[in-house]
Amino acid sequence: MRYVGWAVKAVLFLLLLGFAVKNTDMTVVRYYLGIEWRAPLVFVLLVTFAAGVLLGVAASASWVFRERRDAQALRRPEAPLPQGFEEGA
Repeated sequence: MRYVGWAVKAVLFLLLLGFAVKNTDMTVVRYYLGIEWRAPLVFVLLVTFAAGVLLGVAASASWVFRERRDAQALRRPEAPLPQGFEEGA
C-alpha cells in the first residue's frame, strides 16, 4: 500500500512538472493605476494558489481557536463545591 501512495505522488509530481514546463510564457498581471507585474504564467498561478491557501487558513483560524478553547473548557475539572453544599441535595 505504501508503494501505491508513492506511485500516485510520483505521477502527480510529473503531471505538475509537465504543466510547469509547458506554461513558461511571460504573462502580465495588471493592477490599478497602471501598475503591471510580468512573470511566467506558472509562477503567477503558484502565487495565486498560495495566496488563496493563506486566506483560507486565516479565515478558518478564528473558528479553530474557538473550538480548541471550548474543548479545553470541557476537559477542565469542575471546581469543588464550597463547604456546606451537598451534591445531589
